[in-house]
Amino acid sequence: MIKNILKGIVIGVANIIPGVSGGTMAVSMGIYDKLIHALTHIKSEFKKSMSLIIPILIGAAIALVGLSFVISIMFEKYPIPTNLLFIGLIIGGLPAMTKKVKGNKVKISHMISALVFFAMVVVMAMLGEGDGVAADLSFSVINVVKLFGIGVIASATMVIPGVSGSMMLMLLGYYYPIIDNIKAFIEALVHFDVDALIYGCGVFIPLGLGIVIGIVVIAKIIEWVFTKYSMIAYWAIIGLIIASPIAIILLSNFTYSNLWLTIAASVVAFGAGFFVSTKLGEE
Repeated sequence: MIKNILKGIVIGVANIIPGVSGGTMAVSMGIYDKLIHALTHIKSEFKKSMSLIIPILIGAAIALVGLSFVISIMFEKYPIPTNLLFIGLIIGGLPAMTKKVKGNKVKISHMISALVFFAMVVVMAMLGEGDGVAADLSFSVINVVKLFGIGVIASATMVIPGVSGSMMLMLLGYYYPIIDNIKAFIEALVHFDVDALIYGCGVFIPLGLGIVIGIVVIAKIIEWVFTKYSMIAYWAIIGLIIASPIAIILLSNFTYSNLWLTIAASVVAFGAGFFVSTKLGEE
């Protein structure tokens, strides 16, 4: 259970960072297939599914509530090593994915799949360089519907490897408003500010419902794809994984104060990310 909580923390942190994919992290740690299966078989295998889903959710919640502040500071103070840490986490899962396709004949459809999804991630990163327009989260029927729809979109980008949910939210103008509301909601809990808590619920309830419904629906679609076109799906994920470090670099801040110290820290961070990814990955 502790190991799955740690995996949930990595996935949760990845979903916070623009350019980093929580789905890719799940693939890198060898938990993606099992997670999709658990999501699509909750009714028929409730106890087994929840034994995996709950620790992942706990870890993701810890990351969202606690580590989001730490990660923000890391990206502000040490952007290059922090980005290399995530690149190491991603690349660390590539050998496990290549084993999935090893021994199978490479077809043109496989290469097209890899190239299309590679290009998709890179183009999204190029479009995601701007911060976008800040969305209005004030309570209204229209905004509640919008938040539900944003939740569905966010859930899809969380589940699909290589697609950054936070980057998609940034493109839509919801990233910073939602992050600010998360921080405000936590502060409201600490100070028991009822008005602020009610306002936060007006934002997070429709958003959360959209995320839950979207995850279940998208997971079923992904399971069907893996059942019918497994090799094409695996090659698509390989394309996504290879493109993800490029996406991170395109969105990175390359400021530094000491070149050699930054290089040394970046090498260590990359190695640590690679090591953690392989250790958290399952046989």
